[in-house]
Amino acid sequence: MPLHILDSRIWFPPVNDALEDGLLAIGGDLSVARLLLAYRQGIFPWYDGDVPLWWSPDPRFVLYPHNLRISKSMKQLLKQQKFHFTINTAFEQVIKQCMLIERPGQGGTWINEDVIEAYTTLHYQGFAHSAEVWQDEQLVGGLYGIRLSNLFFGESMFSLQSNASKYAFISYVQQLIKEGVILIDCQVYTQHLESLGAGMISREAFIKVLKENVQSPYPLQGNV
Repeated sequence: MPLHILDSRIWFPPVNDALEDGLLAIGGDLSVARLLLAYRQGIFPWYDGDVPLWWSPDPRFVLYPHNLRISKSMKQLLKQQKFHFTINTAFEQVIKQCMLIERPGQGGTWINEDVIEAYTTLHYQGFAHSAEVWQDEQLVGGLYGIRLSNLFFGESMFSLQSNASKYAFISYVQQLIKEGVILIDCQVYTQHLESLGAGMISREAFIKVLKENVQSPYPLQGNV
């Protein structure tokens, strides 16, 4: 299957056209319309240099919120309120910290200035959200992602203190449960998120959830 090359038109090929590693298309831009269309269709961008690559892996790594796994040690930290937890108070700080984190095996970060600008725009439009944890008024951990209807699409997280990203993730999932979120997209496998209860489902099952919950005509209202 040849790799699809995107142009200025806002469209994506069928996700079943993706290569074995999940790569579906290359090119295009990170406009609000294109990004929202991508997420509604089960596609997300990573950058390779200056070019956006669009992915739809099979299987898909997700967390059903009721499967959230909290270790005894994390339960103690949460009970002690080890960190101060907030939502949407420092989005730009969070995404910039995520850009700085070195991830073994990934050859650097896929987050660049174009990504920061695009997702910050989505944040101000009510689609992109951040969760933060603080210690002594310093940002020490957090995550960001896209919220569409009752699904959350996680993008990246960072930690400057031991357990800070876990604290942010667990606290945010608990909040999302209260808000009726039924699935959290974690994109691709990480041992870190597996330890918190995430697991694999088929792309077909993932797309089915999208069709039932978020595949509606643009614009789709953000959740602030």
